[in-house]
Amino acid sequence: MSLLFLIIAGIPAGTVNAEAAQASDKIYQIGTDTTFAPFEFQDANGKFVGIDMDLLAAIAKDQNFKFEIKSLGFNAAVQALESNQVDGVIAGMSITEERKQKFDFSDPYFDSGVIMAVRKDNDEVKNYEDLKGKKVAVKTGTEGYTFAESVASKYGFTIVPFDDSAQMYNDVNTGNSIACFDDYPVLAYGVKQNNGLKTVTDKEKGASYGFAVSKGANKELLDKFNAGLTNLRASGEYQKILDKYLGENALVPANQSRWGLIQSSLPALFVGLGKTLLYTLISLFFAFILGLIFGFMKVGRNKFLRGIATVFVDLFRGIPLIVLAFFIYFGIPQALGFTMPMFLAAILTLSLNAGAYVTEIIRGGIQSIDRGQMEAARSLGLPYRKAMFKIIIPQAVRIMIPAFINQLVITLKDTSILSVIGLVELTQSGKIVIARTFASFDIWLTVAVMYLVVITILTKISSRLEGKVRHG
Repeated sequence: MSLLFLIIAGIPAGTVNAEAAQASDKIYQIGTDTTFAPFEFQDANGKFVGIDMDLLAAIAKDQNFKFEIKSLGFNAAVQALESNQVDGVIAGMSITEERKQKFDFSDPYFDSGVIMAVRKDNDEVKNYEDLKGKKVAVKTGTEGYTFAESVASKYGFTIVPFDDSAQMYNDVNTGNSIACFDDYPVLAYGVKQNNGLKTVTDKEKGASYGFAVSKGANKELLDKFNAGLTNLRASGEYQKILDKYLGENALVPANQSRWGLIQSSLPALFVGLGKTLLYTLISLFFAFILGLIFGFMKVGRNKFLRGIATVFVDLFRGIPLIVLAFFIYFGIPQALGFTMPMFLAAILTLSLNAGAYVTEIIRGGIQSIDRGQMEAARSLGLPYRKAMFKIIIPQAVRIMIPAFINQLVITLKDTSILSVIGLVELTQSGKIVIARTFASFDIWLTVAVMYLVVITILTKISSRLEGKVRHG
């Protein structure tokens, strides 16, 4: 009968079967913020855990769908959803009227609220009235930020925004801010993990958390999430997941020495370091190709080509790297309606930025050679191209090498800026570890030493190479 209906309707039976198979094989891309314990974070083994992660895994198992987690940070995850870079976001995201204009939300899965915390040894601030004339740390895009904005003028304090909870807690611990606002389960979990703070107010009534998809898109995913959530609540598994992280017997971190903590964090940091080197080398490879093309165009005799090269340099040297990263990863896919892999976005951003500087290095190196040498070569009968490659370029390369080494170091350090779009490299790896351990000093010191050692080694190798080239 079904087959007859399909034939009558003019729809090949194979088409429906293929579409059904395609739907069941789809792997949903889910954006999240893995610095938001206890809802999403990475454990010591690099596994995504937390209430949101366990809930999503249980729902996917119940509803028989596959998903892949993209660790982006909260702001980047929201932008990725807006630009259709991900199919959904689960990141302790409050359901608000403003967000409902852009996203479709699942049924609420957690009732949250905002609470205030101060440094553990602070006995002066006990309520909002004590904040007058002081600075308060908040995380951008969160309910804590919205609440702080709504009462800042009433109680006379200044808001200091941060991108993740760990940075916010550190600002309070260092005394730069007197207090912070955050969602109560997150702050309560952090206090339990010895983040150096204590809560001092009752919970403000807040919005509920929901799983979000783009407006009018991925309805089947939203339906599966809601159906799975209902089943988990009925079976008691939902409560078990909550108790695992927020109950009386919730897991607490084992006491570790500072060296023990660093040792346990090193594998994740080395993975991040490897990715940093990979992004740097691939980006510089393409940057040198771009630099060679546009560099020779800039010193050529064709005005049109010189103009194109000048526009390329001015454009990509004049745009801040962080803006270029946002434009390539979020802006272009949203405007043109396609999905761009993060790896490609990172390589494009770094290559275009470094390519502009390499172009100027090559132009400067060639033009630093005395014009008389070219004139002498041409007067001896050498063609322009031969004179350029036989006489000018060998001398220019020796002049360019120090600038190339400098560009190598700059590009390696620039990879850290791309952590804002969720690129997992060394800096982002450090953020993820700190979100779990709250050991900012030890982890950032380790990350800094790793950068220093790698850059020093690369600089020494490059210097030796420079010496060999200079001395033939």
